[in-house]
Amino acid sequence: MTQLHLPFKFLEQAAGPNVREPWLLVLMHGVGSNEQDLFGLARLMPPQFHVLSLRAPYVLSPDAYAWFEFQVLADGERRINEEQERESRFLLGEMVASAAQQLGVPPERVVVGGFSQGGIMALSLLLTQPAKVRAAMVWHGRLLQQVAAHIAAPEAFVGKALWVSHGSADNVIPPSAAQATRALARSLPLALSGADFPGGHEIRPAELQGALAWLQSLGSAAGAS
Repeated sequence: MTQLHLPFKFLEQAAGPNVREPWLLVLMHGVGSNEQDLFGLARLMPPQFHVLSLRAPYVLSPDAYAWFEFQVLADGERRINEEQERESRFLLGEMVASAAQQLGVPPERVVVGGFSQGGIMALSLLLTQPAKVRAAMVWHGRLLQQVAAHIAAPEAFVGKALWVSHGSADNVIPPSAAQATRALARSLPLALSGADFPGGHEIRPAELQGALAWLQSLGSAAGAS
C-alpha cells in the first residue's frame, strides 16, 4: 500500500486487491470526535474504495477534535469561527488532491463524506472546489452561509453527485437544514440522492444501507471493477 504523506492524521483501508481502478473515499467525523469514529464503517464500504478517515485539526480536549469551533447564541443561532472553517476547507482541498495524486486516483473517482460537522465540510468542499471531487456524502450536515457566497459556477457541477440524508427527529442540526441543502442542490446540474430517516442525530442502519448503495452505484455507473 502506498505510504501517504498528508497534513492531517488519518486511518486508512486499502481498496480490494482485485480492483483495477480504485476510488478514494475521504471520511470526516463530527465535532468532538476523532478519526476512529467513522473508520468503523470502512469495512462496510464497497471494495473499490480506498478509505481515509481524517482527524480534524483543532483540539477541543483529549481525543476530541473539530474542523472549526462555534458558539450557540441565546437565540439558538450558531456563530462559527470563520477563520478556522476557511483554513480547514483550504487544507482539506489540498489534502484530497494530494491523496488522490499519491494513490493515482483521478478526481472523477474521489468522494468526500462526513457526519455532522464532517458532513458540513464535505458539502462545502464539493460546492466550492468541485473540480477536486466526483461526489459528496452528507450525513446530518448543513450548508454554511459563509460558504454559500463561494459556490462554483453551475457548469462546474455537471456529472457531480450529492447524497444528503438526515434524521427526521434530529435535535442537533434540524431536518430543515437538509431541506435547504437539497433546495440548493436542485438548482445545480448535479445528481441529488438521499432522504430523511427516522431517528435523531445519528446514522441509523437504513440510512447507512442507503448511503452504501449510493456509493456502489457511483462506482458501478463508472464501470469500476
